[in-house]
Amino acid sequence: MTIFQLYRLVAHNQRLAARRHPMFSRGKFMKVFVYLMAAFWAGYLIFFGVIFGTALQEDSIEAYDRINGGMIFFLIVDFFLRFMAQETPAQEIKPYKMLPISQKSLISIFLVRMGLQPFNLMWFFFLVPFGILCIPQLWGITGLLGFLLGWWLMFVINAYWYLLWRTLINRKMLFVLIPIAIYAILVYFGYLHDFDNQWLFYATLYLGRGFIEWKWWSFIIPIAIAVIMFFVNQWGQLASIYREISKESTAMKVKTQKMSFLDRYGVIGEYLKLEIKSIRRNKVVRSQFYIGVFYTLLLCLLLAFTDIYDNAFMKVFILIYCFACLGTITLTNIMCAEGNYMDLLMSRKESAMALLKAKYLFNCIMLLLPMLISLIPVVQGKFTLLDIIGCMFFASGVIFPFLFQLAVYNNITIDLNNKVTGKNNMRGSKTQVIMSFAALFLPMFIMYGLVVAFGDNKVGAPLVMLIIGLIGTALYPVWIKNIYKRFLAHRYENMEGFRSTRKTS
Repeated sequence: MTIFQLYRLVAHNQRLAARRHPMFSRGKFMKVFVYLMAAFWAGYLIFFGVIFGTALQEDSIEAYDRINGGMIFFLIVDFFLRFMAQETPAQEIKPYKMLPISQKSLISIFLVRMGLQPFNLMWFFFLVPFGILCIPQLWGITGLLGFLLGWWLMFVINAYWYLLWRTLINRKMLFVLIPIAIYAILVYFGYLHDFDNQWLFYATLYLGRGFIEWKWWSFIIPIAIAVIMFFVNQWGQLASIYREISKESTAMKVKTQKMSFLDRYGVIGEYLKLEIKSIRRNKVVRSQFYIGVFYTLLLCLLLAFTDIYDNAFMKVFILIYCFACLGTITLTNIMCAEGNYMDLLMSRKESAMALLKAKYLFNCIMLLLPMLISLIPVVQGKFTLLDIIGCMFFASGVIFPFLFQLAVYNNITIDLNNKVTGKNNMRGSKTQVIMSFAALFLPMFIMYGLVVAFGDNKVGAPLVMLIIGLIGTALYPVWIKNIYKRFLAHRYENMEGFRSTRKTS
């Protein structure tokens, strides 16, 4: 088999895999939903491309120079977006393992396709309208083409850079701290440390200007970096391919802890222990928890040490997501991890009630983390204590009960030790998608209505949120019992779904 034939085979199989993706097998709704979301983000980027292309023309620096100077910020956002959409080649090589094909050639094909994947063109929805407004008037159509080609090369480099770290992160989650530290150092010393000498801004500005002017060195540099990253990733993927295929165990030794202080709470205490042990011992649950904690801390620190909000609505909007972020990430898949042992759970029907109460109490306890960090802006005078308490109880009394409704409808088992972004864990039902997005956006409309209703009264909106949240939190035995009854009414349908999606090998 020639390299070209192998390339066509891999391309054909990847197209079939995309068509057979679990998200598309759930029916027409998921297909329409995915296409609508793609169209929404494309329109979103086009809108900002037009806005930036128009607004920056009045700046003292050329608009395209300003965007080129901020290239690192586009690359940072692109890097973290790839965690949701891009897998490592070693994860996709298993079907070819039994074929008489050189693993090195196969990895090279996957790396080439990674460089040519449509995801690398995602930012063109922003760059094309921006470039059309700013570049042809001065540099003609060739300048626009050079601008786009250069940026495409930078996103190809970013794809290989991401792949390098994603391979390491698959081995140990703590590796994610290294690229975060690298980006933080680059942004601080390249932009913030010395405003009069922003070396990274001017370095990328001259590189981008070289793209527009078709300077030979401006293309040789990213091409050389891309080639180096290609061979580094080829070596790294070959080193990790056996680990991926054989599913070599990397489970760390966990010291058994009795957590006897929870014994006084009976069955609910036992399920609280189960929640803690599940986070400590299961890779998927642990990763979801860490991601939720990371974004919670990020939002809280942004609130504490920056002026990211600019009005009363944005202040409450960002603050409430500090409290709701972790719960939204973990509760979207409520009962999906329990699908691995749902038959045992249903052997005693009352166990489901205790499990739901334990999950709710655990997520309420986790609200103390953003609560403590949010005290920093309270001391600084950015918020009042009423703002913090109102948002915390709004999360526990409104957002959490809304997400808990998914316990009735979720019927897909997630692999406890498979990767969070693996294809097996990206399945979702229509109800799950609708309610997850409602949990994200409904509070925004509620808060907007409250802010508009109370106007300049800074106490009214958080006070109403506090009252609503306290009512929902105090009535948690009532609504959990309602969810429990509906869960039992759907138990046979759900158990069938859990069994059919449970990993048996």
